Amino acid sequence: MKYEPDQKQFKYSAPERSLASALDIGRVLVVDADAEARDAIITYLSARNSLAVGLADSANVMRHLDTGGFSLVILDVQFDGFDVLRRIRERSGVPVIIITGQHQDDVDRIIGLELGADDYLLNPFNLRELLAKARATLRRQEIGQTLLNRHRNDGGFRFSGWELRRATRALARSDGTAVSLTKREYALLIAFLEAPRRILSREHLLQSTRAHDDVFDRSIDVHILRLRRKLEADPKNPTLIQTERGAGYILNSAVEQIF
Repeated sequence: MKYEPDQKQFKYSAPERSLASALDIGRVLVVDADAEARDAIITYLSARNSLAVGLADSANVMRHLDTGGFSLVILDVQFDGFDVLRRIRERSGVPVIIITGQHQDDVDRIIGLELGADDYLLNPFNLRELLAKARATLRRQEIGQTLLNRHRNDGGFRFSGWELRRATRALARSDGTAVSLTKREYALLIAFLEAPRRILSREHLLQSTRAHDDVFDRSIDVHILRLRRKLEADPKNPTLIQTERGAGYILNSAVEQIF
């Protein structure tokens, strides 16, 4: 079984009816080779003011995403799901929740999150949990987009001989030499620049980079190391992004905001 059936779940309670339109999660693409699980998800979401479309394989996923205006993808990674996820992330920022096997170790969910999945479910799962994760994922996306729009043209920052522009995400040294940043590195640097000389926990940095699981603590360390290699004169003895043992990291610099 791919889910935990609960017949009561398929009926609205009075509070659910009153909140249905407010909690609509839009058009959802469900990619799962298991017909029973796929149909259960579609039925459940469709009963809750969402339009769910099911696919049994990955052949037409991109065609649907290119033309369908989907707000969310629910993707079982049991077969070729990781390849599908890679293709989605190459062309789309649509949120993706992956479904992984119950008896597998952490590898699948780690790989999935690193490839760009926004959240995950372990089989068997409760359909209420799926809906809760879908709503939470879309709320995070909405908040992130609101913040992005708010700051899109808000100038940037100057710090320790560097300048970062928000609108273009361009980082440059004082001599004008440009340095490229990955999306994760940019998000980390923004988190530091918005809170200079304050200790930022790994949890805070995980939220800033849209990672969603404590398993990824070490990945923050990896991205900090990569960011140090781009910013520090001596990455092995960093003076700009410093480690606070047992607490997190701190940007040891004055920061000037550019308007």
